[in-house]
Amino acid sequence: MLKVGVIGCGGIGRTHAGVYKSDPLADLRCVCDIQRDRADSAAAQFGVKAYYSVEDMLKHEELDAVSVCTAGVENGGDHYLPTMQCFEAGLHVLCEKPISNNIVHAREMVAKAKEKGVYFGINLNHRFVPPAAKAKQWVQEGKLGDLLLINMTMWIGNPNETSPWFHIRALHPHSLDIMRYFCGDVKKVHAFFNRAPRPDGPGGKRVCWSNVQVNLLFENEVVGHLTGSYDANPAHNLERCEVMGTEGRFVLDNLYEELTFYPRRSQELTVIRNSIMGGVAGFQATFNNRLHRWLEQVTNKVPREEIEASGEDGLAVQEIIEAAIQSWEGNCVVDVMR
Repeated sequence: MLKVGVIGCGGIGRTHAGVYKSDPLADLRCVCDIQRDRADSAAAQFGVKAYYSVEDMLKHEELDAVSVCTAGVENGGDHYLPTMQCFEAGLHVLCEKPISNNIVHAREMVAKAKEKGVYFGINLNHRFVPPAAKAKQWVQEGKLGDLLLINMTMWIGNPNETSPWFHIRALHPHSLDIMRYFCGDVKKVHAFFNRAPRPDGPGGKRVCWSNVQVNLLFENEVVGHLTGSYDANPAHNLERCEVMGTEGRFVLDNLYEELTFYPRRSQELTVIRNSIMGGVAGFQATFNNRLHRWLEQVTNKVPREEIEASGEDGLAVQEIIEAAIQSWEGNCVVDVMR
């Protein structure tokens, strides 16, 4: 059983703490937040000790691993410092996405984890559902033949206006991770953005670049496309991934609701629908699945390169995001840093 703590006691931090509290592989020891009332409230909720600084937590607790669930600019601005502090203390870290909204910091975080020989994971939880695993199995078995195309759509409603790049940096690590999960590394990016009219009244555009279209060329020559939006009706959020190969294609609808395989040379479809009996209970289950897999892999001491949704994976999607921003600002195709 791993002794764990949670840094950052907002909604996502409390979700992590709740999963750890109920998972047989974890022993939740403490929570930490610079806002004392939030730390105290979470500590009372989960029956653990509260800390108000990472330094104090590391001084008084003997932990194996932590979740870093701090927020900050574009939801990743405050991930760097606590993650690096925990690496220096020899702890394994599961960090919320995005790994960091600062790409230099993201690279340093991955390098530090490697230097210290500790595990580093990112909560890219959208891949941790049975339909995604089945689709991945089809790809690995060659059921689709040689891969050719991937289309990914993620539309949600979010009025957040904290910064111009909040939409792509905070939301689309998920989208791009799913694309990489099926098709591998990306080498070139070309992107277009626009801003919707302000939703709170007439006149003017949103601060946030709230819609994006990204063209991607993968290392294996697969051609991909991402469509993203923060301007959807929240009641009709959409997450859809389609992958086509020489022998067929699959469509994964709304994360876990339905997976369909369309063979190229037959009319017989394979349809896997989420069951109300024993299927994915809801979006919360993606956190349960992801955190349990993290605990399982750390407990079993798998080789660092086998960590699923690793720090390296988190960095890879942020490199694509930064390339997309550079593409739009420079009106050009951008090579992705590797």
